[in-house]
Parts: sequence; structure tokens; C-alpha cells
Amino acid sequence: MKHFFNRKETIVTEALDGFLATAGSGTLARLDGYPEIKVVLRADWDKTNVSIVSGGGAGHEPSHAGFVGAGMLTAAVSGEIFASPSVEAVLAAIRATTGPAGCLLIVKNYTGDRLNFGLAAEKARAEGFAVEMAIVADDIALPDIAQPRGVAGTLFVHKIAGHLSESGHDLATITAAARAAAKDIVSLGISLSSCSIPGQAHEDRFGADDGELGLGIHGEPGAERIALQSAGKLVSVMAERLAARLDVGSHYAMLINNLGSVPPLEMSLIANAVLSSPLAKAVTLTVGPGHLMTALNMNGFSLSLIKLDAEREAALLAPVGPHAWLPAKPVRRPVVIAAGKAAIGGAAKAASRDAGSERLIAAICRRLIALEEPLNTLDAKAGDGDTGSTVATGARSVLDRLDTLPLADRAATLAAIGDTLGTSMGGSSGVLLSIFFTAAAQALNGGASLSKALLAGLDRMTFYGGAKVGDRTMVDALEPALKALDASGLEAAAQAARHGAETTAAMQKAKAGRSAYVGRQLDTADPGAFAVAEAFAAVAAMFAPA
Repeated sequence: MKHFFNRKETIVTEALDGFLATAGSGTLARLDGYPEIKVVLRADWDKTNVSIVSGGGAGHEPSHAGFVGAGMLTAAVSGEIFASPSVEAVLAAIRATTGPAGCLLIVKNYTGDRLNFGLAAEKARAEGFAVEMAIVADDIALPDIAQPRGVAGTLFVHKIAGHLSESGHDLATITAAARAAAKDIVSLGISLSSCSIPGQAHEDRFGADDGELGLGIHGEPGAERIALQSAGKLVSVMAERLAARLDVGSHYAMLINNLGSVPPLEMSLIANAVLSSPLAKAVTLTVGPGHLMTALNMNGFSLSLIKLDAEREAALLAPVGPHAWLPAKPVRRPVVIAAGKAAIGGAAKAASRDAGSERLIAAICRRLIALEEPLNTLDAKAGDGDTGSTVATGARSVLDRLDTLPLADRAATLAAIGDTLGTSMGGSSGVLLSIFFTAAAQALNGGASLSKALLAGLDRMTFYGGAKVGDRTMVDALEPALKALDASGLEAAAQAARHGAETTAAMQKAKAGRSAYVGRQLDTADPGAFAVAEAFAAVAAMFAPA
């Protein structure tokens, strides 16, 4: 698997410096001592309050450095990717941030983190610092294990402890609150792929039709394999496991965490599935969905819940400095606002008859339908070969609705054709022609002649579409044809349309439309311009002398 990096030995330090260079606040700094000491801390910290220090291996971004700032962490200590930080690094963070009020270390329940943070705490105490530790073990993937892992639910503890520190509480109060919060958190993850580490060979252990339930955050295997199925069913399995660990009648906050590479579209879908499950009955606040504690590029997500009381809810809702923290928000179902209805003047007109208009429209539609294959062939040389099918679809739609058109009212007929093409024809050409006919109908209603109204429609179409004569589009035939129609009549219009279409064959490069993306020179007429010329030819033939 491919990654962007320079040297695997410097990935973490370069990433931390990039983070600090773009944080923009000026309130963050790092301790010297790279590469052994990797500590991001508050530059504005005056050691008056209890310092809140956490950290762990890199690869979980934005955890942990992304949560350093007012109202959350005072410092974050980073190890290499998925490796615990050293004792010396943790001790350096304690020394740099801790004053008489003391320090709380928040540690995820992994052996390396417990040992390194623990030894650092003992050394700091020997130096005279007041240091306490809260250990988070929120993963419920293996319910019978003696030492559950600490995963994304740890962020709840960061937020609560950081808020209490910012509010001036003492070390004993903050430690008690953090430990109690840690006991009231449950988390569960799921993934459809393992993560890959830059600079290391990657072998995906997943099959094409399965995933893993109960993932950690270091790429370790899940507790069990689970068959690939709809998001709703996967969420239902997770919700059932999590709900079994909740207290009936209690309210919870839920953190919806992207483990790395789930697209935002899918994360929002997952959030909807979770909030449509029975689990939602207990949830009153949500954090996310978003990247909060990732596992590099793992294609998975995790759900974490914490039982709420008034103090915890206030802490979670309190604003913080770090932008990486996604504010907790009350759960609210989507608000649906009634859509506006068409104005009375824009209401559809009743069907009416006009033999001349009926013959004219039918002749144009039949000519365009007959040209489906020739137009597709033309388009295949410069585009994706579907112009004929697109034009024929629009023509068939108009022809099928011929009996429903208000043919006795020219403006209403143009508007109805515009509506039909906009909904049935598809692609940009359908929208452009819908704009053309809709704008022409408005001009006709305003008292313009038919030729002037069609020119007004062309003006709006080219304004929105951006094409002009010479860009190798239908405009190359339509504009000269409509100008000739206004000045000299139908026969001149048909001749101008044909000439305009033919000129597109000599244009070496399209400047608008799909064929603008073709790098090579083109030597055929533009299919849209050709279709316009044929439409004018069909009309001219109707009125030609016998």
C-alpha cells in the first residue's frame, strides 16, 4: 500500500512540526529533544491549575496532539507509530507543565502505556511533583478479558478532566471525576480492512466479503469475523452489544469515531443508522461523526458511550480551544420544511389543441429520434457516444406528451417542453435546453416575438452554460440560426444552422462540453450542433413550397 512520507524514521517528528506550523493559534509549542522527546504542549500554560497530560503512539491523529489546548489537554506525549512514548518523554511533559496544583496522567489501558507513564509518574513524585493517573479501559470487544483496552472513549475523559482543570478544581477532585468517568464508558469498533504502516509491508488479512468486529486502534485483529452486510445490520449488531452494557433509564453521550478512511458520506450514513437503532433511546448528546482517534487508514469506525450526569454533560458541552475536538451536540431529528409550491402564474396550463404547433413539434421530434445512431457515432469520436440516445430520449418524452401540451398557448408550450426536457433528457444538455425553453417562454409571455423570445432563451442558456460560438457546441449552430430567423426567416435560419454545424468539423479543439477534455484534434462535426441543424432542416422542410 502506498503512503506519502520521506523517511520512516522521521514521519512522526515531521508530522508534528507540520501540525504546529498550521495550527495557527500561537498557543501551542513543542519541547526540544527531537526525536526522543516528542511533546506538544500549551504555550500559554502558567502552571496555576492542574495539568492534564495524555498521549500514546502516533498514528491516531488528531489524537493526541490535536486535543492540546484550553479546556482539554495541557500536553500530549507521542511515541513512534503505535509505540508507547518513552519514560523520559512523559517525565519531560510532567516537568514542563506541572506546578503546585499537580498533574493528572490519562492513560489508555495498554501495557506499554501503563508502564511508561507509571514509571514517569513515580519518578516525578520522587522529584516532588503531585501526580495521579487515570486509566481508561473502555473496549467491550472481549467482555471476559481482565484488562480491556483503552480506545476512543478516552477522549471523553480528556474533555471532562480538561474542563475541570480549566475551572480551577483541585487534583483530587479531577482525578476522582476522571476515574469515575472511565468506569462509565463503553466502546466497540468494526472495520472492513486492516491499516497499513508507512514503510512496512502490508498484508490485508480480510476477505472480500467479511470484516472484523471488536478492533483495537493499532491494527490488531478483531475479536471476531463478521460477514459483510448492510450498514444498518452491522450497526444493529454493535448497538445490541453496547446496549447490553448500559444502565436502563440513564442518559448517554455517544462519540462516533472514524478509524481512518471511511468517507464522510458513509460516516453520516452510519450516524443515521445508529440514531435509528434502539441504542438511540439512551443517547442525548453526540460527538462526531469524524476523525477523533484513528488507526492510520483503517476502513472502520467505533462507537463510544459515556453515562451522563449534570457535571459530565456540562463538561462535554463546554467550549474548548482545540479545533480537532468536535463539539458535543444534542440529538435532534432532521427538521423538514415544506417545499414552496409553484406560483399561480407558473402553474401548468391545461392541454389544448393547435394543429400547426402539433405538426411542427412532431416533425422535430421524429427527426431527432431517427438520428439516434448517427449522433451516437459522431459523439463516440469525441465524447462517450451517447448524445444521440440523450437527444432521442428527450424527443420521445416530448412526443409522448404531445396530447397533454397547451398547444394553443405558445409560451405555455415552450415552458412545458422545458420542464419535460429538464426531467427526462438527463445530462447537461437536458438542463441547458430546459433553460433555453423556460427563458424563451418567459420572454414570450412578456410580449416578445417568437424569434426574439428564442434569442432571449439562447442568452440565458449561454450565460449559465458558458459556451459561445467557436467553442464547438450546439451554440455554433443555434446562435446563427436564431439570428437569421429573426432577421430573414426560416429558410435562412436552416441554412445558417447547417453552416454553423459544418464549421465545427474544422475546429481543432473544443473549448466547452465533454469533448473539451479530449486532448487530440477533432475532425468531425459536433453532434449537438449537427442535431440543431437537423431540427431546423425538419422545420424548413414543412414550410418549403410543394
